[in-house]
Amino acid sequence: MKIAITGGSGQLARRVAELVLARAVPDDVILTTRTPAALVSLAERGITVRQADFAAPDTLRAAFAGAERLLLVSATDLERRTAQHRAALEAAEAAGVRHVIYTSGLKPAPPNPAVVAPSHFATEQALMQSGLEWTVLRNSLYAEYQLPEAEAALKTGVLVHNRGSGAVAYVAREDCAAAAAAVLLQSGHGHTVYDITGGEAYTADELAALYSRLGGKPVRARALEDAELVATLVGDATGDNHLRYGAELVASFGRSIREGYMDSCTDAVAKLTGRAPRTLEEVLAPLRGG
Repeated sequence: MKIAITGGSGQLARRVAELVLARAVPDDVILTTRTPAALVSLAERGITVRQADFAAPDTLRAAFAGAERLLLVSATDLERRTAQHRAALEAAEAAGVRHVIYTSGLKPAPPNPAVVAPSHFATEQALMQSGLEWTVLRNSLYAEYQLPEAEAALKTGVLVHNRGSGAVAYVAREDCAAAAAAVLLQSGHGHTVYDITGGEAYTADELAALYSRLGGKPVRARALEDAELVATLVGDATGDNHLRYGAELVASFGRSIREGYMDSCTDAVAKLTGRAPRTLEEVLAPLRGG
């Protein structure tokens, strides 16, 4: 059975490929990417590396040719990725792919206010309405993203947020990769949605306490309104549109957490991989003695 994985130069896809390689014949693994030169080390191990670009749909059918299962790692262009994903699904069907696994987000259906939610939901709907067998992996927020937040909170002594009392079971990227690899290699996951989460959910107050304990400095959580959080994150760089976009993205996730869209906490990682997920404390271990 040949397996194809998109976004091969990204951290998630590359790790999935490595995990699949540990249990599959290299010749049965296809890794697609915009930048094949970045994957020379994997190509040297026998993986087939093919050039493919979501922004150039005519490259996709040939890239997926021969694969029976495809891991569609969500693209990064939020404004265009709905159309890009639909084109990828059409190319997969045309190439003879039978089963597509998609990396989505938690509870993406409207009115989830997270900026990423509409494109995830649209892609899920397109996949479920296609002629393909499908599996959806709804990944929680990456635990790794909490490291820079923790470092900033330890520096200032304050964790500013707009999450209210909402909680998130942050998940390690490694666990998302392991779950994806398991679904690619196992049978019996068709027409199934999995929430891929950590094993413990944290509120902002609980995060502040964890940051403080690991970093050895006092941290308190300070709740802000959405607009106030954006203004705080932008600071004096009011004319920096890129920074403002990032701040608004963060605020949209905070609102989504506050409104309960990110509160899923499941044992899916353990069931799929046979081991417990990494804890947030393990991921944040670099804070100790920092």
